Amino acid sequence: MREIDLNELLERLATLSRAERRAAGADLKLNPAQLDALTYLDRCNRYSDTPAALADFLGCSRGTVSQTLLALERKGLIEKTPDSTDGRVVHCSLTAQGKKDLAASAARDPVARGLEQLKKEDRDQVAGLLLPVLRSAQQARGGLTFGVCRTCVHFRRRGRRLHCGLTDEPLTNAESKLICREHAASGVDA
Repeated sequence: MREIDLNELLERLATLSRAERRAAGADLKLNPAQLDALTYLDRCNRYSDTPAALADFLGCSRGTVSQTLLALERKGLIEKTPDSTDGRVVHCSLTAQGKKDLAASAARDPVARGLEQLKKEDRDQVAGLLLPVLRSAQQARGGLTFGVCRTCVHFRRRGRRLHCGLTDEPLTNAESKLICREHAASGVDA
C-alpha cells in the first residue's frame, strides 16, 4: 500500500467539496464568487461584514466584490445597511432567502457530510492539527488570518462574560464563534 500524501489528500477533498458546492450554486443560479460571498457573510462578525473585508477574505478586487454584492442584493439574498457611525461604511447580511439558499448548498457538500461522521474529538484533533498549517499559509501570503474570535489574542473571558480587548466591547457566545478580519492568532484552539 502506498504512503498517503497529506497534501494530495487535502487537495482532493477540497476539489470534491468545491465541485459539489459549484454544482449546488449553479442549481441556485449563483456563481462561485456569489456562493463564497454568502458563505463568508454567514460566518463573519459585525466588524467583518463589509465589502472591504469580503474583498480581503476572498483575495479579490473591491470592484469584483462590489459587482458580486450587487448581484446578490438584486436576487434578494443579502441586504446592505449603512453603518450607524460612519456613513462611508456599509454592512452586509444575509436575508432569510440567502440563509435558505446557503443551507441548501451546504447540505450537498460530501466532505462536510463525511466529517460529520467522525467523532467530535477526532474532528477537533484534525482541526487542531490543520490550524497551524492554515496560519502558516496565510502568513506566507502576507494575508490576514480571518480567524474566529475565540482564537484571537484580543479575546477575553471574564467569568461567563466574553469581551473583545481590541474594540473594548462585549461579545455574545455566538459572536465569539464568528470570523473576524481583525483577528490576530493567539495559538489557542477554538
